[in-house]
Amino acid sequence: MMSHVSKMWCYHWKWKLQHCLCLFTTYIIYMQQAAHGCYDCRIVLTDPSGVFTSPCFPSDYPNSQACKWIIRAPHGFIIQLTFIDFDIEEAPGCIYDSLTLDNGESPMNLCGITAKGLSYNSTGNEMIVSFKSDFSIQKKGFNASYVRIAVSLRNQKVIIPQVPDVDAVSVAETVSVPELSQFTLCFEATKGSSDDNDDWKVFSYTDALSTEFFSFGKTTKGHFLSFSGTQCILENALPRNAEFFTGTFQQLCVVVDSFSGSVGIYAKSTYHIVYCPGIFDKVIPGNGRLVLGSNSNEVSSLNGDIYNFRLWNFTMNAQTLANLSCDVKGNIVDWENEFWSIPTSALKAENNLSCGSYLIPSSAIEPTSCANLGSLCQGGLFYRISITVFSSNSNSVSKVHDVVAEWLNRTFQNWNYTVYVVNISIHPGSTKEGVREKRSIKSFGVLALLVYNSTNNINLEEEDIRQKLINNNGTIEGGYKLHSVEVDPVEKCLAEENPPNYFWPDTRPTVTNFTLCHGSSVQTASRTCYLGLQNYTSYWGQPDLRNCTENAADIANQLLNLTGEGQQLTSDKVNDVVQKLKKIVNDEEIDESLGSTVVTIFSNILTSSDSVLAASSSEALKTIDALALKIQFTGPSMSISTRNLALGVSSINSTSFRGGSFSVSPQNNASDFQIDFDKDQTNAFASVVLPPSLLKNLSQDEFEVISRAQFTFFNKNGLFQDAENPANLTSFVVACSIGNITIQDLQDYVKVTIKHTKIQEDPKPTCVFWDMNKNGGNGGWNPAGCQVHAESNENETVCLCNHLTHFGVLMDLQRTVTQIDPQNTKVLTFISYIGCGISAIFSAATLLTYIAFEKLRRDYPSKILMNLSTALLFLNLIFLLDGWIASFDIGGLCIAVAALLHFFLLATFTWMGLEAVHMYIALVKVFNTYIRRYILKFCIIGWGLPALVIAIVLASANTNASHVYGKELYGKDATGQGGDDFCWIKNEVVFYVTCAGYFGIMFLMNVAMFIVVMVQICGRNGKRTNRSLKEEILRNLRSVVSLTFLLGMTWGFAFFAWGPLTLPFLYLFSIFNSLQGLFIFVFHCAMKENVQKQWRRHLCCGRFRLADNSDWSKTATNIIKKSSDNLGKSLSSSSIGSNSTYLTSKSKSTTNTYCKRNSHTDNVF
Repeated sequence: MMSHVSKMWCYHWKWKLQHCLCLFTTYIIYMQQAAHGCYDCRIVLTDPSGVFTSPCFPSDYPNSQACKWIIRAPHGFIIQLTFIDFDIEEAPGCIYDSLTLDNGESPMNLCGITAKGLSYNSTGNEMIVSFKSDFSIQKKGFNASYVRIAVSLRNQKVIIPQVPDVDAVSVAETVSVPELSQFTLCFEATKGSSDDNDDWKVFSYTDALSTEFFSFGKTTKGHFLSFSGTQCILENALPRNAEFFTGTFQQLCVVVDSFSGSVGIYAKSTYHIVYCPGIFDKVIPGNGRLVLGSNSNEVSSLNGDIYNFRLWNFTMNAQTLANLSCDVKGNIVDWENEFWSIPTSALKAENNLSCGSYLIPSSAIEPTSCANLGSLCQGGLFYRISITVFSSNSNSVSKVHDVVAEWLNRTFQNWNYTVYVVNISIHPGSTKEGVREKRSIKSFGVLALLVYNSTNNINLEEEDIRQKLINNNGTIEGGYKLHSVEVDPVEKCLAEENPPNYFWPDTRPTVTNFTLCHGSSVQTASRTCYLGLQNYTSYWGQPDLRNCTENAADIANQLLNLTGEGQQLTSDKVNDVVQKLKKIVNDEEIDESLGSTVVTIFSNILTSSDSVLAASSSEALKTIDALALKIQFTGPSMSISTRNLALGVSSINSTSFRGGSFSVSPQNNASDFQIDFDKDQTNAFASVVLPPSLLKNLSQDEFEVISRAQFTFFNKNGLFQDAENPANLTSFVVACSIGNITIQDLQDYVKVTIKHTKIQEDPKPTCVFWDMNKNGGNGGWNPAGCQVHAESNENETVCLCNHLTHFGVLMDLQRTVTQIDPQNTKVLTFISYIGCGISAIFSAATLLTYIAFEKLRRDYPSKILMNLSTALLFLNLIFLLDGWIASFDIGGLCIAVAALLHFFLLATFTWMGLEAVHMYIALVKVFNTYIRRYILKFCIIGWGLPALVIAIVLASANTNASHVYGKELYGKDATGQGGDDFCWIKNEVVFYVTCAGYFGIMFLMNVAMFIVVMVQICGRNGKRTNRSLKEEILRNLRSVVSLTFLLGMTWGFAFFAWGPLTLPFLYLFSIFNSLQGLFIFVFHCAMKENVQKQWRRHLCCGRFRLADNSDWSKTATNIIKKSSDNLGKSLSSSSIGSNSTYLTSKSKSTTNTYCKRNSHTDNVF
């Protein structure tokens, strides 16, 4: 029984084991098929961007996988790979499952989940991604995206070639190097730590005959600079035994000046000058070849890398080099792709370079540029080739791409035309109909871009390209057949205007067009016609207007390049440059870096001839002086020295001033000058000694303002041209000033010593200073206040002067020289704001009174008064709110408030003028004038004329309203501090024409009307016998006062605020005009009899209340009888009294009847 059971049990498990083995085998086979059936994971990716994943993602990847993705891009691009999702079996050293990333430099293994969300960049144009899994434990795997990125040379360093003429790195043939006698060169370099060689070169410059004229390197004697056959050892500037270049990049700048025979070295924030007599007056010939490394086998190249090589054809001083930024481009050679010819093997991308930037993925449509295509796009013609090929093989798109690309390149090799296929894209098509039953034939659309370098001026027709492709149809490998071919030239970008005033002509793809900035003869805008690499069509890029912006530093750098050595400057160009520098100095904050650039530009300008400088010399001198007054600096002093101009500024303490001195002398064999403060220089070109009593006899305000002294030295005298006295200037020119004040009539002389430009054998010098008031403001020499000292000789002249020349006051266009002391400024501000507040309240009271009581506004004078009160009310309200609105610093809002303030000011002037016109019509014309729609016409003039003026002002601004209206600082004290922001007119022409001129016309008209009206009033009132003389005088006086405020006569105080009367009339102006609304309320509302009756009837109670049936108006007979008597009364209570019948509302039937009876003399208009 037990035996039977045992046999049954064994049989049972044998049966189960067989089934398990069968199931296990089936599972293994299925999994292998599934693993290999996810997709092919050993492919080459060449698309501009794409996505790939681990096998079976997002399901777990299979066991025993060995995948490899090769991502390739054209030269000039790198690959950026980003892991969107990442989860691979984690283990120490990634010994089980792992992803290996080979970026071209050092492979790295990744596993776990740490790589999720991270991006990796290749160092070249290829990246290899490998993935492997073992026989156990599966994870989800990874999902990765890639994109090709166009690499700027700023993100790449260059490995210096070690073998001459093999993969040489040189300046591109399109870059022309001019003759150089002065230049500045900067670069960064590294040196391999294992290299002990002390005989190498970093770069070399040769002529067409391979004769070396310029190089930099090191020998056993130390670092050297070779210049036109002369080797200058830089022993004092760079270490001899130690190595300057190390494993990390070190910047080095070389400044060469053959005129002075000096070489400047700027390294590690230190500037040294080495005198090298052998290079004196030597010149490096132009159109040579500049290579990185050595140009011969005799001397090896530096074993290291080089970066940011830049070359300028002018010298820079130590301060400019210290502030040199990556944005300052070399005007001869710059570290950009178009300046260099570099083999791909020598380029290496890095993210930590000093002037590099983070690599940003390019857009889907990548514009083709000369940086990507090299010299091919220079004069190249582009053709778009559209091909359809058939294949019976089920190949991938990448396989089709490789086959077609190889066929195209083979087709156009050794052709009569120099053509290149620069881009190919493949688009899978549908299966060919009609043969689906027999076999599957797939179609592929191929879009290729062909560039033809037409250097020989030989035309290439589209049909020639098409026939070439058709004739080579049989050479396509892999079973592919050519079905159709279309060839079209890539269209030009069509001419257009964008933005307004910028016109771009028809332009070929990859070509950049340049045009002058609107309103400038110096700065240029550019626009490139790009080539879209998705459909190979041309399109305009955005206009590059960066040179046309108001960025002061950019404009200054452009002007610096414009005026550099070798540039031909005309009088118009110099004037344009000076005007732009004037705007920079007046409008911008000037730091030492910007100030140095401006001084260098002026130095470049001074090399021009006298005839070129004549027209702009006066403005140039004023701008230089304003620069010295405005430049900001730290420390006790600062100086800027250039070849033709030197500027020094020193801080002074007015309370402890004990005299001082300035001097300028040669700077250690360099072409620039050196300015010294409070030092005696025996060989100085010029010096100024200030006496201790210099600041005596100054006012307290001037004494407190003084904070700096300015010193300017001119090596060229082209800016000092005296038309009336063209005397021969035999010396340098020096200027000195203290702050922004005038120093004159000194007790002790200022001693000025100036070297002669030529030795004077029989010297008869005259000490003069430049007087800007002479020759109609153009300036001229003036000997007043200066005399020649006995210490003068044939080499120098010593002058003693009792004043300092100061251009600052002479160029003051903002009328800020005469300052109001802070106490009076505060009082006037307080009066203005309090007065305007009161005026606004009572203007509103006047307006509300006439609006509330209908009987008061029946006649014309009351309606005119309501309009005037409205204008005054809004004028005062906007004035009170202006400063508060300006504090928000919203440009558009400030412009709107300033325009509204301007409008209501003009409206107030206009309605005061219309009051005068109404009086003239009522009192002088009287019986022979009738005007239809009288008030409507007055309103059109009163509100329409100011609106028209504002509209013209805004239209003339041409969308630049900020140049007319904007925020300004008012109420500054003598030190330039304090003040309040206020939105008002910025343009002086607009202010003088539309405010001062407009009011001047109204004021003259109102004065005339005032005289005529007062004559009429006095003449008629004088005939009355029922009043005493005192009553007549008081009555006439009240009429004078009421008309004075009604017609705005007090605004005329502004015309008398000049000279010693400025302060009194400013007080009168502020008091009476800010309270104009109050005075109009008193004389033309509160003192008016019918207004008082309405107030008593509707607003009072008790015994002060007036009965509703009290007499209000007179009959026509009574009016005629008392018209003469009421005339003075009506004028004293209104512009024309409400009882007058001569020009009143037509609602009075008696008046209408009376007017009609005398209508035979009416003038209707």
